[in-house]
Formats: sequence, structure tokens, C-alpha cells
Amino acid sequence: MTWSVWRVTPVVTSVFFILGVFTLYVVLVDWLKSKIRLKYPKVREHTIESWFGVIYILIFIYSLQLGIAGQDNSWLFMNFQLIAVIFCAYFLAIHIPLKAFLPIVVLFMLINSSLTYWESWTYSVIIILFYWCMNYVYKWSQKHNYIFAIYFITGTFFGMILWFLVKVKFSLSWYIYLQEISYFLVFQALLYSYIRMLNKNQRLENNLARSAHHDALTQAKNYAAYMTEVSDLFQNSHNNKLHLSMMMFDIDHFKRINDTYGHLAGDKVLQHVVDVVQTVIDENDSRIKLYRTGGEEFNVLFPSYDLDETQKVVPQIFSALNHLGIDFNGQHINISVSIGVSEVSKKDNDPNDFYKRVDANLYHSKDNGRMQITAK
Repeated sequence: MTWSVWRVTPVVTSVFFILGVFTLYVVLVDWLKSKIRLKYPKVREHTIESWFGVIYILIFIYSLQLGIAGQDNSWLFMNFQLIAVIFCAYFLAIHIPLKAFLPIVVLFMLINSSLTYWESWTYSVIIILFYWCMNYVYKWSQKHNYIFAIYFITGTFFGMILWFLVKVKFSLSWYIYLQEISYFLVFQALLYSYIRMLNKNQRLENNLARSAHHDALTQAKNYAAYMTEVSDLFQNSHNNKLHLSMMMFDIDHFKRINDTYGHLAGDKVLQHVVDVVQTVIDENDSRIKLYRTGGEEFNVLFPSYDLDETQKVVPQIFSALNHLGIDFNGQHINISVSIGVSEVSKKDNDPNDFYKRVDANLYHSKDNGRMQITAK
């Protein structure tokens, strides 16, 4: 049809169709990840990509096949199916066990009324082997060179076998067989280049985002990241009636450390403080986030924590920092910290109201002898 109506070859329209399908996947999964991360921050991105990828690709494959099932040309979308296998197995690195594969291939054969054909069963077994091999190639490629060559050779090998089975079942000519194999080679090379380009752009965006939202000295999240995330969490707390608590602390007499030992010593103190606090956080709950919001001032956000629940973590941080000694150029530097903690209140109209109350608790600690926690 594309040739008779628009004078465009089928391979060209197929290329745009495949790119469109995978571009839509990228857009949808990014939107889905942003929504899920907001409510379920513990869910890993790869888990979201894997589940959504499998569901999306199965809908895509079954929808195409339903339109031509039972016809003499029911092999027409086979290259799309092979590309879908490569996308899930290699680029998404989704591991599918045999017990999950069986209903997928049986349903596909039922759609095509091909349960009684030995070629279909052989095809299904080889598809599963193809999937597992592409999984293995992905893992292998993480530690070796010549990635594209192994990827391309593996795909081509299985593509030729699978297309030969289709040739036998449907009595296709060698011309069609070679034509479809050549299309498949173009598709898998194009898919590799396209996904690599997307990943490169994603890495660049991630690096830029990290630079914009992380403190260069300590690598903790910075004030810009704090403002963005506290606004989202505050809104989520009010809309969904979820708890949100915050701890604020600073290093006592930090100016004295700079004046006595020098600014390089002060920098090392800041870096060491972040390392210690992040270690405590990692041992407790990855949802808790640390920010350097000022010179020697830090904020810690506790999503879904009420004030009492923060007391499982805050004293650990307090104890770790107040028993911290830092050696610099043969000198031993002892530090202490003062802490303020509070929970979002119904009286807080915006994140600034919340911030001011926590800040007031911090200054209460500083004004009453320092090296203490004020939580209310």
C-alpha cells in the first residue's frame, strides 16, 4: 500500500513505524517513572522499565498479529517481532523465566491457529533461545569490547534460522527470504544506533542535572535540589495526607575551624561530615535525602516519616558526628553539631513555613549551649 499510494518503499515506512513505537515507549515510561517515584520512591527504575516494557511490547505484537491472523501473509510482521525481542532482551535487559514464556508463545500460536504445526513449535523454542542469548550478550557486553559486532552477529544468526522456518511453513521464495533478512539487518542496526543515541543523550542530561543539583565540594544535593524536592514532597504531603519531617543541622563554630586550621581543613571537614551522614542514611532508608543548603548548614528530608519516626535515625547521625575526629596535616580536629527537627504541620501554608520552624528549632539548640537536638 505504501508503494502504490505514496510511492514509498515498505522498508522506509517500517523504519519510521519502529522508531515511532520505541519513541512512544520512551515518552510513556519516563512519564510513568516520574509518577511512580513520587508515591513509591523505593521502586527501582529498572523494575518500572521492565514491567512496562514487557506489557507494552506484548500489546504491540499481539495487536499487529490480530489483524493478519490466519491469513497467508501472517508472517508479515515477523521482523517487528524479532526487533521487539531484541529490545526487551538486550536493551531493557529483562530476564523472563521459561514458565512466563510458555503462555506468551502459546497465546501467540492460538491467535495464528498454528498449535498443530511443528514449525511453530520449533519457532517458539528458537525464539526463547534467541531471547536468552540476547540477555547473555547484554551481560557479556558490559565487560568486553566489540559490542556491536557480537550483538549484530547474534541477531543475524537467529534471524536467519527463524526466517528459514517461516520460509518452509509458508513456502516463501528465496527472494522474499533474502529481502526480509536484509530488512531485519537494517532494523537491528538502526535500533542499536537509535537506542545508543537515546542513552547518550540521557547520560548527558543526567550529568547536567547532577551538576545543577549537586554541591561540587561534597557531592551532596544542593539548595536548588532541596527547593525542588521539598516543594514536591510538601505538596504530596498535603494532598495525600502523608507525613513529612525534616532535620536541619550545622557544624558548631565552623568559622573557628577555618580561621584556626585554614579553609582546606574546613573543606575536608565538610566532605567528611557528608560521608558520615550519608553512610548513616544508607544503612537506614534510601528515601531519606541529604542536602547542603548553606556553607556549613545541611538539611535532611524524611518522606513519610512523622516526628517520632525520625528519632530512629536523627540520634544516630547526631552521635556519629559528635564523636567525629578529622585529621588534617598532622592536626586533629574535633567537631560538634546542633540539630533542629520538625514535622509538616497543617498550619504550614508552604515549604517556607515548614523551613522556618525547623530553622527555629536549630537556633534553639545553638542558643542553649549547642551540641544538642531540638525536636518539636
